[in-house]
This record gives sequence, C-alpha cells and structure tokens, in this order.
Amino acid sequence: MTIKYKDLKKSDQIRSTQLGAPVSGKLLESPKQGKGLKQVILIWTKGTEVGMFDEHGSVEASDISEVFREGRWHLVTGQPQQ
Repeated sequence: MTIKYKDLKKSDQIRSTQLGAPVSGKLLESPKQGKGLKQVILIWTKGTEVGMFDEHGSVEASDISEVFREGRWHLVTGQPQQ
C-alpha cells in the first residue's frame, strides 16, 4: 500500500533519505499549504541512527520515502517536483 504525499499529517512518523541512509523522523508541519503542497517541509530527524545528531530541519519532499501507519511502513508517492 502507498500513501500520497498530500495525505501526510503533522506528527506522522516518517523515514527520509536526506542524510544518505534512511533515517526515521517526525513531521513537524503538514505538507499542505493553502491550495498547494510544500516542496520543503520541517521535520525532526533521528540522526543518531546513522551516527549524527538528532535535530529539526527542512528536507525536500522527494527525500520523504515512507510513513508509519496502521502498524507498518508505507511507501510515500506523489511528492511535488522541483
């Protein structure tokens, strides 16, 4: 099953690839912005999973790869293109 990027919500548990390897994190804001979608979104990244620091920051929508829903990880599709 896949989840569309536009259906992500604030506080969703996600996996992203902005640090090179997939790391988990949490959305700190919703990707919806008025009638459109944000291409860059604020998240809390658990960098300690790959030997870096846990911190918040902005990541591109294309770096969000999975979301945790209903007890399992789902692929995220439909990210806005730059």
